[in-house]
Amino acid sequence: MADSLASQIITAIGGPENVRSLTHCATRLRFELADASKVDQNALEHMKGVLGAVPQSGDRFQVVIGGGVATVYENIMHLPEMANVGGASASGEGQKSNADVKAEARSKARGKVAWLDSFFEYLADSFRPILGVLLGASIIIALVNLLISLNVIPNDEASAGWVFVKAIWKGVFYFLPIMVAYNASKKLKVDPWLGGAIMAILMTPQFTGLMDAKTTSCVENAALGTKSCTASIFGLPMSLSDYSGNVFVPLLMAAVLALVYHGLKKIIPESVQLVFVPFFCMIIVGALTAFIIGPIGVWVGNGLGVGLAWMNTHAPFIFAIIIPLLYPFLVPLGLHWPLNALMLMNIQTLGYDFIQGPMGVWNFACFGATAGVLFIAVRDKDKDMRQTALGALAAGLLGGVSEPSLYGIHLRYKLVYKRMLVGCGLGGVVIAVLGWLFPSVTAAGQTVHGVTTTAFAFTSLLTIPVFDQMWVYAVSIAVSFLTSFFLIITFDYRTPEQKAEVLARAAADQKAAAPAAATATATATATKTEAPAAAAAATTVVNAPVAGHVIALDETGDPVFASRALGEGVGIQPTDREVVAPVSGVLQTVAETGHAFGIKTDDGVEVLVHVGIDTVKMNGEGFAVKVKADERVNAGDPLVSVDFAKVKDAGYSTTTLMTVLNTAALTSVTPKTGIDVKAGDEVIDIQR
Repeated sequence: MADSLASQIITAIGGPENVRSLTHCATRLRFELADASKVDQNALEHMKGVLGAVPQSGDRFQVVIGGGVATVYENIMHLPEMANVGGASASGEGQKSNADVKAEARSKARGKVAWLDSFFEYLADSFRPILGVLLGASIIIALVNLLISLNVIPNDEASAGWVFVKAIWKGVFYFLPIMVAYNASKKLKVDPWLGGAIMAILMTPQFTGLMDAKTTSCVENAALGTKSCTASIFGLPMSLSDYSGNVFVPLLMAAVLALVYHGLKKIIPESVQLVFVPFFCMIIVGALTAFIIGPIGVWVGNGLGVGLAWMNTHAPFIFAIIIPLLYPFLVPLGLHWPLNALMLMNIQTLGYDFIQGPMGVWNFACFGATAGVLFIAVRDKDKDMRQTALGALAAGLLGGVSEPSLYGIHLRYKLVYKRMLVGCGLGGVVIAVLGWLFPSVTAAGQTVHGVTTTAFAFTSLLTIPVFDQMWVYAVSIAVSFLTSFFLIITFDYRTPEQKAEVLARAAADQKAAAPAAATATATATATKTEAPAAAAAATTVVNAPVAGHVIALDETGDPVFASRALGEGVGIQPTDREVVAPVSGVLQTVAETGHAFGIKTDDGVEVLVHVGIDTVKMNGEGFAVKVKADERVNAGDPLVSVDFAKVKDAGYSTTTLMTVLNTAALTSVTPKTGIDVKAGDEVIDIQR
């Protein structure tokens, strides 16, 4: 729609009435829709500010935004037409090839089997909201380890100060099961506090104290370094474990809770559900979790951890190489969440994790490729790619987040993966060789081949100190980063056609900038001699951009414009094909499709001209644009010539809408409607 990205997205998604709920993750808007067939995927893929559009199974749809997703989400939720739409925030430029590559990749594993897609969404939404605190805790651990290694602070766990610092990050991982239970329950439409409360049962001092009771029998697990205990509860045997940091138990518990919760709501009268549904859930699911679900979750997590640990011990070369080579394909598909869960489980059961080291190799190969793209963008004066790559590289190196690189760059250009995988493979070989030659020694005195860590860390520059054999890890990620970087800058990441297009565009921009600079210099002196009042002349009227009949915004049939979310204005049913500037000023927005123009006058009035309704879907066909962004125009200068007959044939309204975007900042904006006008006639009065 108009040049508000939020409005454009909602229009392309099928309108507010098609949105059942909206959430977001680190990079994507996640829609639950009434009817996914109403989505205009082509419009989303060509929308500036959107990196791609990815259909999911059922009526779910994802719009990839990148690092600015939170701002776009807030803008969408503040649209008047979205007032009654549910949504909750989570807190991870549209060339068609970008979205096509992503959709093709996802279709290999997601979107075809609904239950499998739902399973991975369940995993993702159970962890995604807590990634921020996990990242914060991992950085604290990294800084503490760095200060200890530099002898700035003592490694003295008897110190009260040390106990306090440890508690800052330890609390996140100790109570992680409660956080996961809360999110998992919420995902399954169960009272999340109920899920958190049931998981908290297994973490109370009274419950954990059962392991030390005289009547409890315990067995030491030498392989894991853990203790398994059995207590007699009302004559029934109960297996006891330390559930702190466990993620499999809350995931299983929430699934069972959902069945019980929704079943009880069907049979308990609504008037007493508030009391008796939580009451029975806590008794039933609490008992099931303590006696059955908890032990099963521990057994599953331990089994997977031991299996991978066996592979890391007996086939470390294969393990260290296969992990970085798999991750570039797992992350775009969303299949990396189970591995993240295993990392947390390893730390809880083994006391260390051995997956994150090889995972870091992949991450830095990814960031190295992005750095190479940035280098080329600076060299070729590619402004758009330079901005994209710079933001993605900062998110990667400082936050360990790969999605901006993947969705903003790598999946748009097929050659990036070919270069990046070499970096992944070579870095994997280095970490395998060095990890074998210089093994780690765990706190329990166990020798482990490979790089290990005792913390769940986002693999960024800031978290390098959390890894044992830190120099081995640093050398490995440096090799992967530099390999990808040099391959990209040596062999490029674009096809010859893509490279030629970028160079031609840069040359054209440079050529256009030269006369503009000369003109600015020549007119600077003359401008200084003009009366100050002339430069600040007040805008009191806005003229008609096209000849036709003027109607009120309420009559245009466009709910967003009618809501005045984009300011007060008019609609004009055109009788001529020439659309001209309604005021004098600078063009801040010129849509590539020619359907929208934003002009800001010298005294700050912002005027939007939107030619037709939903005409963005015509992709510029029938629109002959005569201006470009940042160009200065005078009232009456031609903006675009439109074949309105073609617009009608395509099934779109020709009504041209014009609004004053910053209406709220002005004393009054009064439209003149119900009249026939020529282009240049006054149609809006303004009072400052």
